[in-house]
Amino acid sequence: MSFSLRPYTPPDFTQPFLADAPDVCFQPAPFDGVAPEQYHAMSIFPEYFKVNGTWLLAEESRMDCVAVYENGKIIVREFRLLKKGDLIAVGRTEDGSQGIYVHANGFSEEAELQEVFAFRQGRSRETAFSKDYNELYEILRHDRDHGKIVWVLGPAFTFDKDARDAFSKMIAGGYVHALMAGNALATHDLEGAYLNTALGQNIYTQKNQPNGHYNHLDTINRVRFHGSIPAFLEKEHIDNGIIYNCEKYHVPYVLAGSIRDDGPLPPVFGNVYEAQNAMRDQIRNATTVICMATMLHTIATGNMTPSYRVMADGTVRQIYFYCVDISEFAVNKLADRGSLSARGIVTNVQDFICTTAKALGL
Repeated sequence: MSFSLRPYTPPDFTQPFLADAPDVCFQPAPFDGVAPEQYHAMSIFPEYFKVNGTWLLAEESRMDCVAVYENGKIIVREFRLLKKGDLIAVGRTEDGSQGIYVHANGFSEEAELQEVFAFRQGRSRETAFSKDYNELYEILRHDRDHGKIVWVLGPAFTFDKDARDAFSKMIAGGYVHALMAGNALATHDLEGAYLNTALGQNIYTQKNQPNGHYNHLDTINRVRFHGSIPAFLEKEHIDNGIIYNCEKYHVPYVLAGSIRDDGPLPPVFGNVYEAQNAMRDQIRNATTVICMATMLHTIATGNMTPSYRVMADGTVRQIYFYCVDISEFAVNKLADRGSLSARGIVTNVQDFICTTAKALGL
């Protein structure tokens, strides 16, 4: 199967409704963290702003943020990061009539004939995902060398030895450029490496171990005793697992904390906005994002991931976003929250990663 990125078709700015459109209006932020009335909120799509007669693309976008004109560019910024006096684009239309144009069809596929009434148009447990898998394998092969692949993982991943091994092979094979998760994913992965259990169950036999409910706490405590994950790996002679391979192959990982966390592990972000900043730093240049078995982290990541990326050479390419979960609700919820370009696959994530690693020859 040959694979090529879908080409981007920019707007035709010679069309009268765009050529004759007025410049966008900017108004200063009245206070730190506050946008002016009628601010324009960003979407996941490429958006252009007419400034001094020229249409400027917001190169780094994020849903539900605002457009700031700064140093000749459109900068997309969270409300909490606004400073008094920042020049904010205002206007609630998206058709160019206020100097703002949302280009939703830049990566359009060929139109397919479709019946008004047809079965199985959604994404469910009855959907056939063979085509999705084949496309994903080709995307991963392409972006291993020409993009940035970010994975967002829930802790279910660590409860199975084969899944841990498969994802470790993905890291070693160059298919993981960044990892985002919570305290639990790292805790149970390290528990599996340290004590061969996850939440006290053997990661292969799934049998509960005596006093196993202490195992994840003992793991966290031991990591904290050593002061860091790298020190723990070295001192305890750990040689396997997801976090071990991230450290071995210098793959950055972001662990975003939550109120329910035990411990937590030393690198976990306890401040939600620091975690958000760290996650967005990894998403800024991502080209493929795959989220698995973590609905809240998936929605959080989806909300900060646009449908496009402006590459170093100035070309605009599509961002591929996948949500893999055994729950149909979790897969479809992402689209409900505005991530309209996300592709869903309904399956067990442990089986998914083993199948994917095998298909990639790992």
